Amino acid sequence: MSADECITPSDSTEIPVSGYGSVKTEEYQTVALHDSKNHPNGNCSFSVKSNTDDEPAIPLKAGDVRLAPAEKLWSTARDKAVKLRMEASELGSEPPMTVHQMFMATVQKYGDYPALRGKKDGTWVTLTYNEYYQHSRAAAKSFLKLGLERFHGVGILGFNSPEWFIADVGCILAGGLATGIYTTNSPEACQYVADNCEANVLVVENNKQLIKILQVRDQLPHLKAIVQYKGELEQKLPNVYTWAEFMKLGENVPDAELDVLIDSQKANECCTLIYTSGTTGNPKGVMLSHDNITWTANAAGHMVRLKMGEDEVVSYLPLSHVAAQVQDMWICMRFAAVTNFAEPDALKGSLANTLREVRPTSFLGVPRVWEKMQEAMKAVGAKSSVMKKKIGDWAKGIGLQASYNAMNGDSSVPWGFTLGNNLVFKNVRKALGLDRCRSCYTGAAPITKDTLEYFMSLYIPVFELYGMSESTGPHSISCAEGYRIMSCGKVLKGCKTKLDKPDSDGNGEICFWGRHVFMGYLNMPDKTEEALDAEGWLHSGDLGKHDSDDFLYITGRIKELIITAGGENIPPVPIEDALKEEVSIISNVMLIGDKKKFLSMLLTLKCNTDDNGDPTDELTPLAVEFCRQHGVVASKVSEIINKKEPAIYKAIQEGIDRVNAKATSNAQRVQKWTILSRDFSISGGELGPTMKLKRPVVSKMYQEEINKFYGE
Repeated sequence: MSADECITPSDSTEIPVSGYGSVKTEEYQTVALHDSKNHPNGNCSFSVKSNTDDEPAIPLKAGDVRLAPAEKLWSTARDKAVKLRMEASELGSEPPMTVHQMFMATVQKYGDYPALRGKKDGTWVTLTYNEYYQHSRAAAKSFLKLGLERFHGVGILGFNSPEWFIADVGCILAGGLATGIYTTNSPEACQYVADNCEANVLVVENNKQLIKILQVRDQLPHLKAIVQYKGELEQKLPNVYTWAEFMKLGENVPDAELDVLIDSQKANECCTLIYTSGTTGNPKGVMLSHDNITWTANAAGHMVRLKMGEDEVVSYLPLSHVAAQVQDMWICMRFAAVTNFAEPDALKGSLANTLREVRPTSFLGVPRVWEKMQEAMKAVGAKSSVMKKKIGDWAKGIGLQASYNAMNGDSSVPWGFTLGNNLVFKNVRKALGLDRCRSCYTGAAPITKDTLEYFMSLYIPVFELYGMSESTGPHSISCAEGYRIMSCGKVLKGCKTKLDKPDSDGNGEICFWGRHVFMGYLNMPDKTEEALDAEGWLHSGDLGKHDSDDFLYITGRIKELIITAGGENIPPVPIEDALKEEVSIISNVMLIGDKKKFLSMLLTLKCNTDDNGDPTDELTPLAVEFCRQHGVVASKVSEIINKKEPAIYKAIQEGIDRVNAKATSNAQRVQKWTILSRDFSISGGELGPTMKLKRPVVSKMYQEEINKFYGE
């Protein structure tokens, strides 16, 4: 098998979104358009390119491009439309559409195709696109019956499921603002989001989430009803409904009433809120328009060459996060893909079983998911016979070379590749449930080179994505046709990147332009003006640079930059990642040193988690093996810390010495460190929902340890 056969998706024959039926250029020019090549607030004319693809265009008639009058590129009011960042040609010029128009286009051609699959009592149950659409309409009518007002929120609090999707889409069809709420939120955090979006209805998964809402119900003046979508209610309460009761509520609402509401929706109006994780203050409600969602879903699918009705994904990452929502809901809807829902304990271990059952064609994992897979496979490998280890190591050397060849556009493979593929790579992919997977992705947080190369050695390239909630998810994408290790790929077609105030090495703040750029933060004009400059460019807060082939590399985050007492700017992630690669027993690292005379580090060790996903005191098998290799018999984190186990502390110090030896200046050398008794976790508050390190929280939690470093 050649490298290309393994990792290159087949050519696209997707439904084109250009050429939209009988849209007339003259009529289309009358709406508020924007050409970034000219003045940011000017109008432009453009032509709709003719349809040359095999399949007919999505059916939209001339009057069906629906845009509300708008004067600005941004808004912080829930009911104010915005001008779109239209381009004069190509993908950025595609006619805008609402979520309902995109949904209908798929239903009309692919209505009998499977859309949503979830397990009920251990058996997979499937909804077709026709059924998904009808359920969404029924939910929309029930929301209207409950008194959902235009541009008011429907908060959804629970694990991924068909009901989550149906509630979200139903809310949008009914004219509300679909709002995901993280399941890990405290009652107070739930109250903040629900109040901020003026939620009329809250949809919760189970009794555990219902209790949170009941605790703060009297602080939610706009709330009219609560719906629980899993299980029976433990007690009957006023205006609290089961899912079955909710879905019947709107049976008498006329279809015509809903249709009028759907037809009144405009592509440049808000339909969804994505709340940021709130590491530096209260969460911000990112307002996404219909066009943000439909255009981005189409553009991202085009970039990775999706084909209609052929993709299949596993939904398990939080849908309140933009990455999971755009992939699992919107790209799947646009390209008639199947969304398979994992079990609620996916991240506690069951995800592996689901992947083997579903065998998805693409898979998105945050870095910690890939790291956990890597650790699990290494643990299995450590128990293998000497012969198996030798074969595995030999094959991985070939796999890494083959992957680098493919990355560099060389279709040749090293001698022995076919044998390695048959003996190792195929079996690994099958064991992981990735044997049908054309594309594996990582995003939402930085990933180490060590993890990327580990999967490359198994001939499983993992492509990095980069973006923000404020860019409706992806801004740059890596794919089989173009990727570089440690790069997050090339800009989404139809969008632009600007590096603001670049230094002598070409590092500048990454700024975004395109139809994926959000409308604004709900009710937060000051924060919106901080994010969007006067010309409408979105400032990411990330530092980056391009290589000679226009691949984008993230080199740091402005807010994360450590500025030492001596005034040196130090990005922490490269130093943290370097230590994790040097010392395999280390799980998490946080560099300290802002306004300090020198750098120090907080470290955690790799440990097992309990049934709730919380870190325990037990070392992982790999960590136990690390100890054994250094002559230490230990199975607990506490044993190493209490004894200050000399061999382990020495191994860590030697790893830090190796990292320090590569430092570009004395200020970038780590001088002190300590091992914390507990690993970082979502429940502990140190990690966000996508496992991203919450630095301000960790600094506050471990202030005492930090003070000891500096004698404060």
